[in-house]
Amino acid sequence: MCNDHQQLRSNNKDLQDVERQADRRQFLKKTSLGLGALALGSLLGADRMFAGIGKDSSPEDILKSYNKNRLGLPHHLPKAKRIIYLFQSGGPSQMDLFDYKPKLTDMFGKELPDSVMSGQRLTGMSGNQSTLPIAPSTFNFKQYGESRAWVSDAMPYLSEVVDDLCFIKGMQTDQINHTPAITFMQTGNQLPGRPSIGSWLSYGLGSDNENLPTFITLVSKNGKGQPLKASLWGNGFLPTEHQGVQFRSGKDPVLYLSDPENYDGQDRRHMLDYLGDLNDLQKDAYGDPEIQARMSQYEMAFKMQTSVPEVSDLSDESDSTFEMYGKDSRDPGTYAANCLMARKLLEKGVKFVQLYHQGWDQHNYCPGGVKSQSQKTDQPTAALIKDLKQRGMLDDTLVVWGGEFGRTVYSQGQLTKENYGRDHHPKAFTMWMAGAGVKPGFSYGETDDFSYNVVKDPVHVHDFHATLLHLFGVDHERLTFKHQGRRYRLTDVHGNVVKSLLT
Repeated sequence: MCNDHQQLRSNNKDLQDVERQADRRQFLKKTSLGLGALALGSLLGADRMFAGIGKDSSPEDILKSYNKNRLGLPHHLPKAKRIIYLFQSGGPSQMDLFDYKPKLTDMFGKELPDSVMSGQRLTGMSGNQSTLPIAPSTFNFKQYGESRAWVSDAMPYLSEVVDDLCFIKGMQTDQINHTPAITFMQTGNQLPGRPSIGSWLSYGLGSDNENLPTFITLVSKNGKGQPLKASLWGNGFLPTEHQGVQFRSGKDPVLYLSDPENYDGQDRRHMLDYLGDLNDLQKDAYGDPEIQARMSQYEMAFKMQTSVPEVSDLSDESDSTFEMYGKDSRDPGTYAANCLMARKLLEKGVKFVQLYHQGWDQHNYCPGGVKSQSQKTDQPTAALIKDLKQRGMLDDTLVVWGGEFGRTVYSQGQLTKENYGRDHHPKAFTMWMAGAGVKPGFSYGETDDFSYNVVKDPVHVHDFHATLLHLFGVDHERLTFKHQGRRYRLTDVHGNVVKSLLT
């Protein structure tokens, strides 16, 4: 090493990392001050560490008070502390829910103009139809709240909270089929194997609790439609402790967590200690970081044996809370029960809760399908917003609702006055966010009269991911992980923060 330890010899970022790691003085500085700060934070608590920050402090002063982690995050002052992502698998029909198109009423059965289609790709399910007749929505729309947001009568409960919602009506994706589109929405790439959003946040920001995973997934039971794979909440090439942990309904929310029959578990702590010693020897011999990740998972599993039964027990919830979320909320594993569980997990310090609900793929009986799914999801979704708000949690909690793409304005299959089907449509669909850092009672983006093309303020999936990370204080271009010689990130080489959505 050169005598001047502050002077790096290389302009290459990777070599600079090596030089920093090899610098003994930097090592001692980091370990003495870094671990010391962590110990002080543990002893004093965050409130005392930030005691000098007053209500008149500038954002810069507040950011300086943060005990940044080993990655130097947060990059800027975060608005969101935690997130619930309500993923509606299958592709909800935007024009039957939120994207009101009154001019379509007089165009029933007419052919969708070629000028509107603009040579866009169609799926094999409707691409060979001899005609593509326009199918106006059978649902009635009204404006609600001070924001005067349009919502169909399929969502009567959500219409009560529109002034808390930030609609994104110009969403766009690159994928037209379910598996690559869902994978793209959840990982930023159409092929499986990349880290999911929750894994990136877990890797970048760490955990806010010691006894539960940072990232938990809940899937509505008895779901029908496109299959959901564990890769959607997987860690990809990130260390395995950042993988999402799926909670299931029933006696054992987490598989293989309970003690075997006739085993009281009294010696489990000693067993883990001895196992840790063996793993330490292996880590020293091979230097594989996954050994440390494995040890962390063992320790988390040990803590979860106590924490999971407690947090998965909803019996302490009041009758009024169950009534607000709907009758299904008393049935573990339903979407309603999972919404209630998500709120409880956030209260226990879980950073990212991902809900998956299947059944929004209405190729045939679209009006009936939309109505059926709305009856399962509308009340608990609205209740979640109200519940978080009344508990003072919505201010620092981000709630996201949406699917992998939208639906076509033309009918797939036979069109009648009462029935129509809708095919996949990636070039224009609606999502919404609520809570921390996003404009309430706001609608961003606009589609044409056919809800087929975005004509104002498009938001690509990469832009959405960049904006989501920004709300957590993360610069999407700077949160990277080196894998097989390349630095990867959630947004790949794309994405812009949509600042118009932010408060």
